[in-house]
Amino acid sequence: MRTVTNYFLVNLAFAEAAMSAFNTVINFTYAVHNEWYFGLTYCRFHNFFPIAAIFASIYSMTAIALDRYMAIIRPLQQRLSSTETRLVVLVIWMLALLLAFPQYHFSSTASLPGRTVCYIDWPEYSGVDFRKVYYVCVTVLIYFLPLCIMGCAYTIVGVTLWASEIPGDSSQRYKEQLIAKRKVVKMMIVVVCTFAICWLPYHVYFLLHQFFPDLFEQRYIQQVYLAIMWLAMSSTMYNPIIYYCLNSRFRAGFQQVFCCCASTVGKEELELKSPRYLQTQMSIFRASRLEAAVSTSVPPPAAEIKTV
Repeated sequence: MRTVTNYFLVNLAFAEAAMSAFNTVINFTYAVHNEWYFGLTYCRFHNFFPIAAIFASIYSMTAIALDRYMAIIRPLQQRLSSTETRLVVLVIWMLALLLAFPQYHFSSTASLPGRTVCYIDWPEYSGVDFRKVYYVCVTVLIYFLPLCIMGCAYTIVGVTLWASEIPGDSSQRYKEQLIAKRKVVKMMIVVVCTFAICWLPYHVYFLLHQFFPDLFEQRYIQQVYLAIMWLAMSSTMYNPIIYYCLNSRFRAGFQQVFCCCASTVGKEELELKSPRYLQTQMSIFRASRLEAAVSTSVPPPAAEIKTV
């Protein structure tokens, strides 16, 4: 399971699990009660971490898309090693923290009559509305740009994989590899589409809020925001379900961990589908063929030759 794709999937899972743990309930509580109970330090973290986590999530998906593109469209080019993959993950998080830093730096709390609020005190430089510029940049960098990159990559990969028919005289191993590649690409396309659908209303909401603030004086706008925010936060729970439904190796792993009655079956399926097992079987197959070839080419000993 330690492949380049799975390294990025682990990073994706970590980012989404962390956002679920540290932000989802706090954000929902603040939206419902409209009062901040958690102090200045957590106010800064609360505004800072979601941007970083979303950036890490979407660019992990982008890295997977580019890795699939290189593996399928340019198979002869050298793939990323495990060390290089970890370095890419580290760069993704550094850029994510850098992009989210303004939200940390300008976050503050204020005591209003009867309640405390957590907000971002955006500055203005030479009449430039820094808040609008920042939100437009964030939306482009963590939504539209990576989705465009992934859309182009998966379109090319999909056309290449599904347009090429499996030759009738091809080996069984070639057919299995092509089918496996199609399944992985199909799974990642579903993951990306789920992310795009869940986060699109959220980004549209904040862009409209920056440029048309009068629209947000309506009576039920708070309920609309809660629904949009809940949809966006729910994106962190769909990926394990998608992995389970569309990937047999993840399904076997989940069964091994969570189902005591199916632990033996899950372990056997994982072992049967592991690269080490396949390499062992190929080695045994080659050795048996070599032994058969030697036995047919070497004449039997003199003692075993029967005279007529």
